[in-house]
Amino acid sequence: MSDKLLYSLARPLLFSLDAEKAHNLALPMLRRAAALGLTNLSPKPAPDPRTVMGITFPNPVGLAAGLDKDGAYIDGLASLGFGSIEIGTVTPRPQGGNPKPRIFRLPQAQGIINRMGFNNGGVDAFVANVQASRFYQDKQGVLGLNIGKNADTPIERAADDYLHCLRKVYPYASYVTVNISSPNTKNLRQLQGESELDALLSQLKQEQLRLADQHKRYVPVALKIAPDIDGDQVRNIAGALLRHKIDGVIATNTTLSRSAVQGMRHGEEAGGLSGAPVFELSNTVIRLLKAELGEALPIIGVGGIMRGEDARAKIAAGAQLVQLYTGFIYAGPALVRDCAAALRR
Repeated sequence: MSDKLLYSLARPLLFSLDAEKAHNLALPMLRRAAALGLTNLSPKPAPDPRTVMGITFPNPVGLAAGLDKDGAYIDGLASLGFGSIEIGTVTPRPQGGNPKPRIFRLPQAQGIINRMGFNNGGVDAFVANVQASRFYQDKQGVLGLNIGKNADTPIERAADDYLHCLRKVYPYASYVTVNISSPNTKNLRQLQGESELDALLSQLKQEQLRLADQHKRYVPVALKIAPDIDGDQVRNIAGALLRHKIDGVIATNTTLSRSAVQGMRHGEEAGGLSGAPVFELSNTVIRLLKAELGEALPIIGVGGIMRGEDARAKIAAGAQLVQLYTGFIYAGPALVRDCAAALRR
C-alpha cells in the first residue's frame, strides 16, 4: 500500500482531532513506524545532490523547523526522504509557550494558524535528543538546528539568548538557523530592524568564527526572515547579511496577513499563518532578496509549497533549496517525493 494512500486514510482521523493533539499523536506513530522499518517500504527521492553553504544536500527538499521543536523525532522524520531536517526553534531555558488552543487548521485555504510561542524543553534537552538520534550518530544527513530567544528575555538582551544557544548547538549542527521572524514571541521581529539586526549579526558572526576555531569545523549560519516586509526592509536585511558574511537566508516564516483567509472559520485567530496563503508573499520576498544578493548568498525558500509545481516556483523565484511544513501536513510524506521529482535536474 502506497504512502499516499495510507496518508489519505489516516488524515481524516488526524484532522478530526484538535490540531495539537493530532501533532502529538502523529509524531510518536512516525517514530515507531521508522523503528520497525515500515517507512522504508515507500520509495524515496532519487539522489539529486546540491551544494549550498558549503554543505552537500542529498536532495533539495528539506523539512522546515517547527514540526519537531525538541529534536525528539529526528530519526522518524529522516526516514521520509528529506534532503535535510531542520529542528527547533529552541530557546536557552524550557518554556511552555502560549496558552492552548494555539494551532488552527484552515482546510478551505490549505493553511494553518499557529501561535505556539517557541514551546520547547530548553537547549540542554534539545542537544541530548540530537546526540541520541541515529541520524546524528551515524552522520546520515544534513541537520539544521534552529535557535531563538526566551519569551521573558528583554529584546535588548536577545543577543545573549542567541549566543548561548549557538554555543550549545554548534558542535552538533550541519548548519544553524537564527529565527528572528516568528510573530508569536513579543517584539521578536524588531530584530529585523536595521540597527538591531546589525548588532545581532555582528555578535553572532564573531561567535561563529570563535567556535569554528575552537571546534576546528566551520558551521554555516542562516537567518530566517518574515514575509511581511517591504522592498526597503529587504534591502536593509540583504545589506546586513552581506556585511556580516552570514552564510544563507531562509525566506520565509509565517505571515500576519489575513487577506487570503477573511471570513473563514479561524481566519481571525492570532498567530502566524502558513500554507498556501503565504506562497506568493514568500515568493515576492525571495525575488527581492535575489535581486539584492545575486549569487553572493544562497536563499532557502519556504512557504506554501503544497505540490511539486510550487517547489519549482520557489527555485524560479531565486531559491536554491526548499523546505516543507504545512504542505507536508496536508499532503503527507508523498509530497517530499513529488517536490524532489519536480526539482530533479
